[in-house]
Amino acid sequence: MDEVVTLPLSQPGPEPAQTGQSQAIVTAKLTKEYGTSRGIIDLDLSVATGEIFGFLGPNGAGKSTTIRILLNLIKPSSGSATLLGLDSQLDSLKVRREVGYLPGEFSLYPNLTGRQTFEYFANLRDVANPQTRAYTLQLAERLELDLGKKFKQYSRGNKQKVGIIQAMMHRPHLLILDEPTSGLDPLNQQEFLKMIREAREAGATVFFSSHIMSEVEKTCDRVGIIREGRLVKQGNMSELTDLKTHQLELSFAQPVPLEAFSSLSGLEKLEEVPSTTGQTLHMVVHAEALESVVKVAARYPLTNFISREPSLEESFLGFYREPGK
Repeated sequence: MDEVVTLPLSQPGPEPAQTGQSQAIVTAKLTKEYGTSRGIIDLDLSVATGEIFGFLGPNGAGKSTTIRILLNLIKPSSGSATLLGLDSQLDSLKVRREVGYLPGEFSLYPNLTGRQTFEYFANLRDVANPQTRAYTLQLAERLELDLGKKFKQYSRGNKQKVGIIQAMMHRPHLLILDEPTSGLDPLNQQEFLKMIREAREAGATVFFSSHIMSEVEKTCDRVGIIREGRLVKQGNMSELTDLKTHQLELSFAQPVPLEAFSSLSGLEKLEEVPSTTGQTLHMVVHAEALESVVKVAARYPLTNFISREPSLEESFLGFYREPGK
């Protein structure tokens, strides 16, 4: 059964329960076991107040499990988590008052229109005032959502818009969004990313899971990469340059010994590519090895040198693959 979103949250405006917190989300050895199935394992995660943090991983990596534990929708097997300085389990009601949450899969009352749905959430959260209504209408207009239709009449993309708006309409201090752009067309995706950047500029912290690397690269201040329930990387976008390699294609007028390159450090791949003339080599090297490769190549009659830096998405895929694949 799909998850029904009914999280009572506070009115916009008040400060978080504990001010001056440098970290909006902190987990320590957070673990969830599902018998023989994988959950999350010893997750040590930190999200700074006022940043947009991307939580990356393929489907089944543990992203949704982590989010549900943060909101005390499921219990961890061990470890701890704090949000805005509050314990996720002991202070779960206070946590939810400060959070706007969009689950990966959700359902709402099918016979309520979009307008009635947002009125319901405004009353539930005790924020039924002109300011909230005006902001909700603004969000709906930006996402081109028809508020007169019933929820059951909405397309997959429009249902996702309802979920996004209900999470943002009360201007929470912390937004936790699970695959928020799923089902949105490209124009609405861009508008949504603009909206969360604006939320960050207004002081909110944004934590969203995704497996779409392009939106993360454009939007996030920092990212965490999860694979098979374990956090394998966490840092600023600029700190992830060590993930990146260069793909080189070197063409020579005559054959060259492969041993001249294979002994270089920082070389991940070296293979000969079929060529009608001379010899062509394909290499995958880390940035620190580029100078060495160029120096070796200069010893031979080089006819062409092509270098391509892979996208962040291609680089991240290296973390997702099983070792040895």
